[in-house]
Amino acid sequence: MSEIDLLTQLNVSRETFERLKAFEQVLRKWNPKINLVSRNSLDHLWVRHIQDSVQVFRCVERTAHWMDIGSGGGFPGIVAAILAHEKNPETNFTLVESDQRKSAFLRNAARECGIKISVISKRIEQIEPQNADVLSARALADLSDLLEFCDQHLAEGGVAVFPKGETWKKEVDNAKLQWQFDYESVTSKTEPKAVILKIRGIARV
Repeated sequence: MSEIDLLTQLNVSRETFERLKAFEQVLRKWNPKINLVSRNSLDHLWVRHIQDSVQVFRCVERTAHWMDIGSGGGFPGIVAAILAHEKNPETNFTLVESDQRKSAFLRNAARECGIKISVISKRIEQIEPQNADVLSARALADLSDLLEFCDQHLAEGGVAVFPKGETWKKEVDNAKLQWQFDYESVTSKTEPKAVILKIRGIARV
């Protein structure tokens, strides 16, 4: 896909696009060492990972504190921080990644892209409550487990945004055995059977 096509599809400014390209270069450099994304999906990086993360960012209104857990290769955390740098520069981003090498990658990527983030190199359940307005996670855990992390780290009135595959309805049904919550499903633009779940009002049953 050409740069013009990518720019049109992503609908971002040239400055933001350059930051996304810088992120792509860092990820391709680090990936052979620490396997941030699968080798197969590397060929479809812009659609499978970057565009997918862009749509997660656009599901959310302006926010003061965005927390991304299990950040790994920086999806959606780094991509969201790149978009916010232009659109919502006041937003603080906290990325949680227990793997030390992946944490080093995230810090390096932020420097190369000229953005500010905080990286916490611990397991999610071991850190202090973060009181985040937005909590995101991509391909990290089952919805029931993700809601446990929301209960610990999401501020009252906050929203969780989770990309989920075609079995998302089953995950919602299973989670409702343990949790009360309101949700909205937004159909994915990159995978028609997938959705982004926007979840609020989380409480234990």
